[in-house]
Amino acid sequence: MDKEALRRKYLEERDKRLRPDGNDQYVRLTGRFAHYLDDPYTPRTERAPKTDHVTVAFVGGGFAGLVTGARLKEAGIDDVRIVEKGGDFGGTWYWNRYPGAQCDTASFVYMPLLEETGHMPTEKYAHAPEILEHCRRIGKHYGLYDDALFHTEVQDLEWDASRSRWTVRTNRGDAFTAQFVVMGIGPLHVPKLPGIPGIDDFRGHSFHTSRWDYDYTGGDPSGAPMDRLAGKRVAVIGTGATAVQCVPHLARACAELYVFQRTPSSVDVRDNRPTDPAWFAGIATPGWQQRWLENFTGNQTGGLTGEDLVMDGWTDIARRVRARIAALPPEDLTPEKMAQAYEDCDFEKMEEIRARVDTIVRDPETAAKLKAWYGQLCKRPCFHDEYLQAFNVPGTRLVDTDGRGVERVTERGVVVAGVEYEVDCVIYASGFEVTTDYTRRAGYELTGRDGVRLTGRWAEGMRTLHGIHVHGFPNAFIVQPAQGANLISNIPHNLTEAGRTIAMIIRHALDHGFDEIEVTEEAENAWIELLLSGPGGILGASADCTPGYYNNEGRDPGMKGRLNIGHPQGATAYFSYIDRWRTSGTFEGLEFRERARRM
Repeated sequence: MDKEALRRKYLEERDKRLRPDGNDQYVRLTGRFAHYLDDPYTPRTERAPKTDHVTVAFVGGGFAGLVTGARLKEAGIDDVRIVEKGGDFGGTWYWNRYPGAQCDTASFVYMPLLEETGHMPTEKYAHAPEILEHCRRIGKHYGLYDDALFHTEVQDLEWDASRSRWTVRTNRGDAFTAQFVVMGIGPLHVPKLPGIPGIDDFRGHSFHTSRWDYDYTGGDPSGAPMDRLAGKRVAVIGTGATAVQCVPHLARACAELYVFQRTPSSVDVRDNRPTDPAWFAGIATPGWQQRWLENFTGNQTGGLTGEDLVMDGWTDIARRVRARIAALPPEDLTPEKMAQAYEDCDFEKMEEIRARVDTIVRDPETAAKLKAWYGQLCKRPCFHDEYLQAFNVPGTRLVDTDGRGVERVTERGVVVAGVEYEVDCVIYASGFEVTTDYTRRAGYELTGRDGVRLTGRWAEGMRTLHGIHVHGFPNAFIVQPAQGANLISNIPHNLTEAGRTIAMIIRHALDHGFDEIEVTEEAENAWIELLLSGPGGILGASADCTPGYYNNEGRDPGMKGRLNIGHPQGATAYFSYIDRWRTSGTFEGLEFRERARRM
């Protein structure tokens, strides 16, 4: 390899895509697009507003709410109410039912509480219907349906210091109280659209992939053919993880499919296969899933050098890097030499991924445009065995914009480089708000002690202890990856550990008669100082990367972005630390108070 030439090529491709508007290039689904947010799956059931009291209120019915609710129930805390804007549990798996949707991390580590519910994933990478059904399984297994509020959006959370409880107000007229509130809204629930000029002008049909319109396309989430697209001309705008999964299905169904690409995804082998029940019975011994979680995280983030149980694309690069570093002579075990070893391995891996395109895509010009010129972790890696093949299907055409994006949308179609492509339907595979402010994504304000609002408290960036506790907001907890492990390859592992931690803290408070739990300002500051002592950000996703949400669209993230980090020693170190912290029983850094004493 000519490494210097590769570096120049990477920077050249990055520079094409840099935009002064950064995240502002995307717009929300408002106005004529507001109906995209409707629930096409479950009818809304009328009910009377809730004005009662619960021990724990959880905002969000996805994996975060399910795993935390499960741990609370296991701890003997039965009074748990989950508030969810969808019509059922599932979170992103409730909304995202587009054709081909499946997890891109192995089911055995991605799907939580498999051991507790006794479920065997049917495939190494389960499809969306199975994951959604597993969410329902968890809800039923732990009795979380009993007091859940579906089709309900929280509008305000306010701390009542006189009673040491939170008031929860919703769009359904609810005004109930909770001793503790937990928030697990997730990063993939606020769809975004590209701010393309003329997007309002299109007179054909259109929808966002998170609200797939099967009434228009035909078919269903289980994979039935989209028989209503025969004879249709369809445009897909976006080529990220969602498009990689749905394009093969569209290619088989449409008369003409135009895939509009600004930046190609790196698409490695997925090698999905059914689960062998005999093999699964052999591995599913007590404690098996926790062992697999620790093994995957250790292998993928470099904290483990032993057996790789999962053996997938995520752990492949880590295995390569470890082998390369192990081969270095002792005098070369320096940060510079190890960084060079990482870069060499990444170059090799990406060369393999680019070479794979040539072996699959028949048209050389199309193949060249499908090659990703950036480091593997600059954008979320994709793994698929049918996406590249879809461009061999007659009628499927890649419209590459050479990094510039779609020029405009007209009444009849989509324009790139002055050429109008007339279509009947535009499907936006443009993703979700990930890096916007927390309260913007949540859709509500959190008002804590002395009237302090979370928006103001985090005006300069997120500040927490462990990504869970915020000073000034007693009895409030957050379930999310940032400022904890920040493990992006397997988000559910972050959530399960946070849920376990929160359940143990609340159980401790109830057992000892404490009314309030709050992190001290000193402990919060010390944690932030520790986080900032590390490399920061997502490994591999630097300003030199092609723009994307991993690196704040290539713009300087400022302090807000720099605080979106994890433990300086990596995910495995964090998970080990948090286990010691919570099992010690002292919960260092938290204050437990009785209301009478406080007053």
